[in-house]
Amino acid sequence: MKNWMLIIVCLVCTWTASAQEIFRVTVKDKTTAAVLPGVSVTPTGGKGVITNDSGQAVIIDLAAGKHSFQFSSVGYEPTSLTVTLPDTSWHEVLLTATHKEMEEVTVLASTRNNQRMENSPLKVEVLGKEEMDEENTIKPGNIASILGDVSGIQIQQSSAVSGNSNVRIQGLDGRYTQILRDGMPLFDGFSGGFGIMQIPPLDLKQVELIKGSASTLYGGGAIGGLINLISKRPGYEQEGLFTLNQSTLRESNFNTYIAKRNKKVGYNFFGGITRQGAVDVNDDNFSDVPKTDAVVVHPRFFFYPDSKTTIALGYTGTFETRNGGDMQVIKEKGDALHQFFEKNKTARHTGDLLVDRTIGNGNRLELKASTTSFDREIITNVHHFKGNQLNYFTEASILIPRSKYSFVGGINVTGDRFKVLPSDPVALTDFNNNTVGAFAQATVNLPVNTILEAGLRADHHNNYGNFVLPRVALFHRFNEEWATRLGVGMGYKTPNPLAVQTVDYPIQDIQPLPPGIQAEKSIGYNAEVNYKKEFGEERSIFINHAFFLTRINNPVIATEEALGPVSFNNAGSHILTRGFDTYVQLKLAAWELYAGYTYTVAERKYLQDNQFMPLTPRNRMAFVVVYEIENAWRFGLEGSYTGTQYRDGDTKTPDYLFMALMMEKKFGKTVSIVLNCENLLDYRQSKHEALYTGPISDPTFKPLWAPIDGRVANLSVRWNWGHK
Repeated sequence: MKNWMLIIVCLVCTWTASAQEIFRVTVKDKTTAAVLPGVSVTPTGGKGVITNDSGQAVIIDLAAGKHSFQFSSVGYEPTSLTVTLPDTSWHEVLLTATHKEMEEVTVLASTRNNQRMENSPLKVEVLGKEEMDEENTIKPGNIASILGDVSGIQIQQSSAVSGNSNVRIQGLDGRYTQILRDGMPLFDGFSGGFGIMQIPPLDLKQVELIKGSASTLYGGGAIGGLINLISKRPGYEQEGLFTLNQSTLRESNFNTYIAKRNKKVGYNFFGGITRQGAVDVNDDNFSDVPKTDAVVVHPRFFFYPDSKTTIALGYTGTFETRNGGDMQVIKEKGDALHQFFEKNKTARHTGDLLVDRTIGNGNRLELKASTTSFDREIITNVHHFKGNQLNYFTEASILIPRSKYSFVGGINVTGDRFKVLPSDPVALTDFNNNTVGAFAQATVNLPVNTILEAGLRADHHNNYGNFVLPRVALFHRFNEEWATRLGVGMGYKTPNPLAVQTVDYPIQDIQPLPPGIQAEKSIGYNAEVNYKKEFGEERSIFINHAFFLTRINNPVIATEEALGPVSFNNAGSHILTRGFDTYVQLKLAAWELYAGYTYTVAERKYLQDNQFMPLTPRNRMAFVVVYEIENAWRFGLEGSYTGTQYRDGDTKTPDYLFMALMMEKKFGKTVSIVLNCENLLDYRQSKHEALYTGPISDPTFKPLWAPIDGRVANLSVRWNWGHK
């Protein structure tokens, strides 16, 4: 009996010694407590892993006993942690920045490396999770409003009938702004229609903004700037959020988000419903807000075969109908006089794949791909059109991060195919674009707090040939308070008759591109200085002052003839936009202040007279003031000033003020109620002029330079049932 007991004890000891133990850790910034993705976690004598987007890492197959783990990331002091396994708890490690932060600590996908935002030679601004959650209670239907609050960015409504809008950066038209979803281009050409108007903020982790040329890393189209929409990912804790919203402008919204992961699998799901009634704000018998019904679904599934690999599969479906025009027609009471309307039916299906694999020495391989099918049907009282655009994108890249340098390089294939579906005849015919590209970028930490970044892209387009795009940028920190950036980069934009314009032209009037038309090419410069000072705990000031200049050669311009046809050709000279952008962020305990001013001179040098860029304010200011009582109340006041704008014909618009007020009551961390009022002063373009000319049966709408929807209030309820 004693012998059997001895054998059993030995077997138990042997099993315990050889058991596969697990180490779990969350890594955060010591100052801000923000989670840190991309941190290398390496056990002594073992292979390391990289923390995920939630700052978490799991290492398996460890023997029982004492282990030491090393933690390192660019811009942070390395640290270590010793743990005795087995230990089922989640450990927390706090990293200390090598320099005090210049802005909020966020590791960004847009930089294509693991550099912190404040130390990156490529300037990236971020609207983070807090801003997305807040916008979800103020404007839950789309992200257009929150983008317009950022200095240097202008949301241009291009149609009074459909409500379509585009994003303009540093005075350039919307077609020069590239919009990405998780680093993949989905919104261009025909599929760019209603792009930002169909993206709810609750579906996003953050929005990354680059002002100025970013084509070297992201390809053609990012001449004016870049907007990268980053999707949420699940964490180990259950997440669940519901939002209900109702506005005085007859808009109703229901949004929900749920997410959860474990060791091997995870999921998240967003679902949103928007119903908007048609509203004639100025009583001219035409809708200033179209009747809209929209549904968005976005499920994603995650697989974690091991601690070094993440595989994500996702689908996004967006289905929307917009009906604007004569109110009697919208109410199905049209007659011989009341006939005008425009109905847009869109369906967007997107499938995407992401594979992220960490290999030896912390190197990271990434494969991502997406395919989008976009259908748009346009029905008016005189014409019926239906078309489809298929977008595809594939990229393979490698990131090699080191303490003194980093390198990223990759290849990608992107393209689109536009097809006219059976409907009334149009001048446009089917066309396609295909680009094969390769890019590389090296970032080197030089002595005396200087970082140099150099990149190169080479693209081949099936219709417009070869493009080589170099870029050089420099970041230098003078001391803990002062820093500067300098950069120059080249870009290009291939012609597309369906690219977004300042005004939406009737599709039956758009002509095919003429033979011999050339791609637009650009060069952009930027220089800036930053100042950051902390005054004790929870008190700080940050000031950014940036200069910009962009020149676009061979700009493609639209010419609208008297009888309607719209044709595109290269202009004889160039477009030049320049100016400066200044903003200040101030934190004083429970108070936060943001104020920005942008001065822009945008000129069409190919014209002899009136070279100004139409509908581009030379002076624009914005501010936001927020006061918060933690877990109880939050109050916000925001405003903007838009200076005079030129219109074609050398007429000027008035300048105007826009104000908004928000109040939020929080019931702990679970439930909150938000009351918000936009356009407190009820400023509308229709108060200064009629929005259309011509007969009511065949109106011609004027370009929009100010809001037309007037004062609106909304009440929303948010329930965070996943919070613990």
